[in-house]
Amino acid sequence: MKKLALVGMLVMGLFIGQAQAQSAKVLVATGGIGGVYYYYGTQVAEILTKNNAVPATAIQTAASVDNMLLIRDKTDSDKKTYFLATVLPDTAYFTVTGKHEKFGEKPVKANILWMMYPNYLHVVTTNQSGIKNLADLRDKRVSTGAPGSGTEFTALNLLKAAGINPQDFKKWEKLGAKESDEALANGTIDAYFWSGGLPTGSIVELANTLKRKGMNLALVPLPKTDPGVAAFMEEFKGLADPTLISKDVYGLTDDVPTLAFWNMFVGPENLPEELAYTITKTVFENLDTLHASVKPSKDTTAENTARFVGTTAIPFHPGAVRYFKEKGLVK
Repeated sequence: MKKLALVGMLVMGLFIGQAQAQSAKVLVATGGIGGVYYYYGTQVAEILTKNNAVPATAIQTAASVDNMLLIRDKTDSDKKTYFLATVLPDTAYFTVTGKHEKFGEKPVKANILWMMYPNYLHVVTTNQSGIKNLADLRDKRVSTGAPGSGTEFTALNLLKAAGINPQDFKKWEKLGAKESDEALANGTIDAYFWSGGLPTGSIVELANTLKRKGMNLALVPLPKTDPGVAAFMEEFKGLADPTLISKDVYGLTDDVPTLAFWNMFVGPENLPEELAYTITKTVFENLDTLHASVKPSKDTTAENTARFVGTTAIPFHPGAVRYFKEKGLVK
């Protein structure tokens, strides 16, 4: 009888969870068209909707900072409307702890659902710009990313660590991925910052565009021995790992040292546990679809996420942890 009662409770819980999911509304905040966030978030929304997990819609945004604002200000549990988001780890940390200026008086209450893929910081330029290191950006025309984006947040903090004031640029632009590509190809800027997965499709297209114009794509090296990079890593301990962008990714002549950050897929702290579990389970049971559609998502695996559970400054959502425990990957 006890076993039957237990089975009955589990079945009842399943029905309640399904009812909660179907009555809820999920919006997935992504990034700009051309960036991996946009395509990743769009695919996640499609997986959730097509598999009847929860009605989900992806929306284009300026990425990380704006996404955390949406979670904080637009999630409405009374109306069962929840914002999920793709976000850079440093942005997530600063917005949750209130260290970011837009969140000082009201930090966002967010939890991690899973780890997406490592993001690589790109400082994109051409072989004709004369920019060989971070310090060479002085007196150049530079875009630091769309306002409110995680790219902008990282770029400005790295420049600050390097003692470079963007106000001293010959021209300071704040462009998204697509607009930055166009500006560099048209010669109206000399370099731009971008934080994204490998490969970032818009940069692959840019490399081809530059070749047609008689130029070659180049990435500014960011080795850990660079004083600015070293200072940045010291300030943001545990959030940035030194790594390489292989020359094969964009057809470069050499591997390029840079910094990598593991992107997070996050949701509000008040996301119902059953709904968080359903969302996580549905996505991870359909990883083949995600991997086939978004190349960088090959690193979205249960094993990769499980090794971060219990080690991050931002907690994982209990509903997500429940799924990884069921898989036997978390104790």
